[in-house]
Amino acid sequence: MSEKLPETIRPMLAYLSAPFDSPDHLYEVKWDGTRCLLFLERGRLRLQNRRLRDITYRYPEFSHLSEVIPQDGVVLDGEIVVLKEGRPHFTSLQEREHTRSKEKIRLLSRSLPATYIVFDLLYLGYKPLLNLPLIRRREYLRKLLPQDPYLVESEYVLNRGLDFFAAVCQRGLEGVMAKDIRSPYLPGQRSHYWLKFKPRGRRRCLIVGYIPGPKGGLRSLLVAEETEEGLRFRGRVGTGLKQEEERLLLQRLQKLPPGRPFPTVKIKDAHWVSPELSCLVSYQEITNKGRFRAPVFEGLVDETGLQTR
Repeated sequence: MSEKLPETIRPMLAYLSAPFDSPDHLYEVKWDGTRCLLFLERGRLRLQNRRLRDITYRYPEFSHLSEVIPQDGVVLDGEIVVLKEGRPHFTSLQEREHTRSKEKIRLLSRSLPATYIVFDLLYLGYKPLLNLPLIRRREYLRKLLPQDPYLVESEYVLNRGLDFFAAVCQRGLEGVMAKDIRSPYLPGQRSHYWLKFKPRGRRRCLIVGYIPGPKGGLRSLLVAEETEEGLRFRGRVGTGLKQEEERLLLQRLQKLPPGRPFPTVKIKDAHWVSPELSCLVSYQEITNKGRFRAPVFEGLVDETGLQTR
C-alpha cells in the first residue's frame, strides 16, 4: 500500500492563561492570522484552514513551496499573515480571505502578498511525528525549512515568558503562545499543554444593574458599553470590588431610579438601575456573544472621565 497523508487534520488548540515563566515552556508570538495546515503530498501543495476547508486557491504566491520544501509527505502547522512593516496587518488579511475573483486573487497576491509562519511539523516523509515532544518536532522543522521569504519559522524563546510577553505587548502584537516543550500534538483538542497570553483590554462602561450579595453586600455589577448601535450588555463584574467600596457603591446604586432590563438578558436576582454611574473594567477578551471574559472592576469614573478610586 502506498504512503498517504490524512485528508484533513484538525489543529490543536490552546487555553487562555495569565503570563508566567517556566523552564518547561517555549514562548512565541501569537500571530494575528489565519490558522493553516500545509500538506505536501506527491509534490502537490494543499492548504487547509481551521474549519477543514481547502484554501489553496486563495494564495497562489505559495504554489512554488512544493518545489522548495526538500522532502515529500509533509504536514506543517502555522498561520497565514499579511505583513506590513514587519507586523501582521489584519485588515489586509481579511481582504485576502474574502476575495473570490480569480483575477483579484492574482492581483492581491502581488500587492498584498501573504507569509506562512510555521510553528509545528506533524508529518515528515509520510511518518507521523504527533507523539514526539514538541521540542523535537521543532528541531526537525528547523532542519526542513528552506530559505524562502514566503515560508518563515515562528521564532521562540525559552524560560522567560514574562519578559517576552511584555515585549510583545509593547510592540502591539496580539499575544504570546506558551507551549510545553514535552507536549505531543493532539489534533482537534484544546489542551493545557498549549496556553495563550493576551493583553487585557480596558473599557469605560455604564453600570446598568447589580446583583446583591449575602448580608447586604454586593455580589456583582452588571455593565454595558455605549456603542454606535446603542448600549451593549457586557456581562457581570464581581472581581476587583473591595469590601468597603462594595458598601458605598451599593448605597449609591440603591438610590438610582429603576432601569429597564435588556430583553435578551436573563439573570436571576438582577436589580436593573438607570445607567448614571460609569466605571472602568479590564478584561481578557470579548466573547462571541459580546461579553467580557475574566472582567475586573477598576473603579468608578466621574463626569470628566477621571477614575475616582
